Amino acid sequence: MAEINTQKLDSYLRLIEISRDLASTLDLDELLDRIVKAAADFSDAEAASILLYDNTARQLYFQVATNIDEPTRRGLVVPLEGSIAGWIVTNRKPLRIDDVNKDSRHFGDIAQSTGFSIKSILGIPLITKNKVVGVLETLNKKNGEFTPEDENLLSVLGAQAAVAIENARLFQQSDLISEFVHELRTPLASLSTATYLLLRPEISREQHEQIVSSIHSETLRLNTLTSSFLDLARLESGRVQFRKSTFDIMDLLYECKDVMASKAEEDNIQIRVIDPEGGSPLEADRDKIKQVILNLLSNALKYNRRDGSVILKITSEKEKMIISVQDTGLGIPKDALGQIFDKFYRVKENESTATGTGLGLAICKKIIQGHGGVIEIKSKPGIGTNILISLPLQSKFIQN
Repeated sequence: MAEINTQKLDSYLRLIEISRDLASTLDLDELLDRIVKAAADFSDAEAASILLYDNTARQLYFQVATNIDEPTRRGLVVPLEGSIAGWIVTNRKPLRIDDVNKDSRHFGDIAQSTGFSIKSILGIPLITKNKVVGVLETLNKKNGEFTPEDENLLSVLGAQAAVAIENARLFQQSDLISEFVHELRTPLASLSTATYLLLRPEISREQHEQIVSSIHSETLRLNTLTSSFLDLARLESGRVQFRKSTFDIMDLLYECKDVMASKAEEDNIQIRVIDPEGGSPLEADRDKIKQVILNLLSNALKYNRRDGSVILKITSEKEKMIISVQDTGLGIPKDALGQIFDKFYRVKENESTATGTGLGLAICKKIIQGHGGVIEIKSKPGIGTNILISLPLQSKFIQN
């Protein structure tokens, strides 16, 4: 009995230590990773995971798991109806199940998609301020079955985790919103000045037309900025789920080339598509990959020189596909390369050349990372820029 009480005391002391650790972390991904590792450790489980709850879509989605790699987990969606996690959210109660295969609430698609066999589950609702933010699950007790003591410990951890997750989300949102508001000031200031000038009786008809044109341009810029901001906010919050399909990447590249053809003709820029290996099937989210290619192609045209060229090229490397977008444009200074994927960052030397939001490349990076890929940039001022995307040939996302 004394040994059991000592073990309980040790566990609660560790909980206090972990709670302090969680309270000091505002990076959401790092925070979630710490929580699942602690949960698996506390309950002596093979694995642990966190599913976050989207109240609008009324569904849960995997955000982190000790047994699933990031590209896989970010594509897994669990319905509220017909799942153990959904029952926990709906009823706001913990749940212990010794054999999920005998429980009608078990959503078997997850095990099939991840290849991880699940037998027993202990799940805890993550609740803060009467709001369910998700579910913390531990899977497969290593020795015996999950106990009421496991449930008590995980409930305490879950209560602390819910508060920490909500704080990290609020910090993340406020940080992004503050940047967005800062970026709004410039177009809003331009619009305010333009409308003031329109009211002046002394302006000529020609000046009037120029001001109206300026208002139109700034309005379009605001629309693009807000759309891009919403895209990035969804990606950063993990609420964008990727939808798998198998498609020919060459067909997609030619499709993107056709979309940008009229823009290329304005400065007599030639777009070439090269695939030295023939057909190139890729398993990924086609719409999201198209968004990336169009963004990169737009930049390659925007910052190019007249009579220049852009080359879209495909190569294969083991289980990966490399997509290259190379231009003959202005290039990027070496000291700017490290910031090029940062939110709202624009190269000062190129700001006067073309307008932009500074969000396009940040969005591209998030999409490629969400596919388990890598995006990098090589550039020389006055020579051009080459952006390389490395993607796994077969993603592990499931079709939603």
